Amino acid sequence: MITLIIADDDPVILTGLSMIIGANAKLEIVGTAHDGAEAAELCRALKPDVALLDIRMPGLDGIAAAEIILRENSSAPLLLTTFDEPELINRALNAGTMGYILKNSPGERIISAIITVANGGTVFSPDILAHIRAAAKPAGSGVWDALTPRELDIVKLISTGLSNAEIAEKLFISNGTVRNYISVILDKTSLEHRTQLAIKYLSADF
Repeated sequence: MITLIIADDDPVILTGLSMIIGANAKLEIVGTAHDGAEAAELCRALKPDVALLDIRMPGLDGIAAAEIILRENSSAPLLLTTFDEPELINRALNAGTMGYILKNSPGERIISAIITVANGGTVFSPDILAHIRAAAKPAGSGVWDALTPRELDIVKLISTGLSNAEIAEKLFISNGTVRNYISVILDKTSLEHRTQLAIKYLSADF
């Protein structure tokens, strides 16, 4: 069972999301919040697998809440919003969020995103991926020259949103080995987290 909290300052949207998500037998909503501060506190207390956060909330917004949640390692934040503004997308990506999807996404896509993030993967809606490719500074293939072929294979798989477990299964190696590879890759590329790896690879000019 995957546990999650939902944070949205619109009670109608919060109710609608709760109904859609609550109908899935694999997911359990353990708390709801109406602002970022409350969401961060819920994650601190309940340690849910996923925190589904609206970006635009009063006081502490969803991105700021995600930064706290990531710093405290209390959940995996997934941002959900009606806004696809470049500034917000860039803030979310730089924060290291596990995913960013739009509220007009079909219910099954939202549920799939929650499951992917809970399993350690990253997920972005097609609109967000288009923004990444259009806005990211082109990165030449030279940035990857320090990586071995196996390390580059892992970067490619990360960029498709696969979790560590899925990468391990695909490459016939252990989860621990995947974690070690990612640590080495981040060190070699001077990047901070797997989201940055995915962005850098998606914007690469091979």
